[in-house]
Amino acid sequence: MSDKYSLNARFCDICAGFLGESGKDSVPSLTRALDTIASDLARNEDLRIRMGSDGPSIWPSLQQLWNFLADYPSADADVPALRILVVSVARFTRNLVAGVAKNQQNAFGVEPALRRILHLYSSWSAFQVTDSFPATRMAVQALSNIVTTNEDLTSRLWKTYLTLPEEQVVLIRLLSSLDPKTILSLLVLMVNCIHDSTERRSLLTRSRVGARICITLLDRMVSLYDAEESSDGAKAFDYGYHLFAHLFDGGFAPDLYTSLSVEGEVIAPHQTTLLKLLDSYLQSSKTYAVHCDMCPMLSEIFFCLSSYSQSAIRRAIKPSNSEPLDGTNELPQELDLLLPKTCEALVLATQCIVKISLLSEEQRSLDPSAADLRAIFRDDTSTDGQGTAESIIELLRLLDVFLPRIYFGKAVIQPVTDRTIPSSAAEPSGFLYLKRDLVRLVGVLCHQDKIFQDHIRVCKGISVIMNMCVVDERNPYLREHAILALRNLLDGNKDNQEEVNSIRPSGYWDEAGVLRENVGATLR
Repeated sequence: MSDKYSLNARFCDICAGFLGESGKDSVPSLTRALDTIASDLARNEDLRIRMGSDGPSIWPSLQQLWNFLADYPSADADVPALRILVVSVARFTRNLVAGVAKNQQNAFGVEPALRRILHLYSSWSAFQVTDSFPATRMAVQALSNIVTTNEDLTSRLWKTYLTLPEEQVVLIRLLSSLDPKTILSLLVLMVNCIHDSTERRSLLTRSRVGARICITLLDRMVSLYDAEESSDGAKAFDYGYHLFAHLFDGGFAPDLYTSLSVEGEVIAPHQTTLLKLLDSYLQSSKTYAVHCDMCPMLSEIFFCLSSYSQSAIRRAIKPSNSEPLDGTNELPQELDLLLPKTCEALVLATQCIVKISLLSEEQRSLDPSAADLRAIFRDDTSTDGQGTAESIIELLRLLDVFLPRIYFGKAVIQPVTDRTIPSSAAEPSGFLYLKRDLVRLVGVLCHQDKIFQDHIRVCKGISVIMNMCVVDERNPYLREHAILALRNLLDGNKDNQEEVNSIRPSGYWDEAGVLRENVGATLR
């Protein structure tokens, strides 16, 4: 009898003995035998091929073993014997199928039983039993190896998992695991599934179950963000980022952003997290076609958030939207609790627009025939007809009233701003960097573009930008960005230059740090 036959026969005999009526108590002997064979399989690819293809066939016995685990009497994640069995059987399966397509095909039949095991070990009660983590992790790795690099099996698995009832989707349940190693193994599987597949990425971003998976993953990434560098948690975060980067590369950012929306809310928490990932992605992405696809989405997001912020601030600083900002305001009439989160998302959307605009300019310097992506943002309008220039300037004007700048830890209220509004009325969290990034966007969009320069002047934005040439601790480098924006607004534009020359300072700071009004000043 040959060695290869002996190994197959030995495996079949061990399984038959264990699954027989008298063998159920022989867990240690079964696990020792499986672990020994698994170690040999991990080191020897030829052995994996031979064991999977020669007789007697091991696949019926392996299927029966997995079925037994799935139907384990009094199945509970806290049963030590079951945990030990799952680890050994999953390890054996993982090593047997690694890199061998024929073995993967034969082993795919255990997937339903393996899914039931994962369902058991992804319950809330199982997550409270830390001793169950190795079994969960090993089962995920076995599933991953069964389909990895096998296009047909990967598509079948992905389609099955994303069309199941939501409560049966083990991907969602496993993402709630408290074990970073399990999360890492799961994300390796998910990244492998969507890699180079437009169909599977589309299913993830456009289906109901796919949206739930992404929402759960975004929650986990928030919790993993502060993981210690080089830890399993940090590695899991990196794999999560790579998964979303694959979606961005495929042009699925608009679909994903839409699928994360919550009816009746201007911005959902998961959409904000997605914008953070997109902002980070654009730091390194140079793919021009991907940027083109993102422009309409980002422009729509910008207008939506800007319009909402303008309305919310107007309601806060005056009783009626028709009244001018003349310093006659009373205490805030209404404070929108969603405004800080809206402004936080607006900062991220603005930063994304700035990055794409700068990359577009860089691309056009190398290839003058390339499309000017800045024009998409400059020329777009909101649903209520407000242009980009008008939207930015109006929001900056309102923010200057609603959110006094911070200088050396103290709020500095402009002369036209009502002193009866307490500085605590506008909680700073969520508003950081907003003025700075809006001013920076003006500087980028008006660079060597006379039409946009004129739009800023027509909506009385030059004086607004000039008022931003100040120090504000909520907006680091606001003054420097405002000066650069002014430079770009005046470059080659005589009308704008005359506008600036006609303006006289409205006040000055005395030695005590008090703002004094100049006689004959120009107030705008």
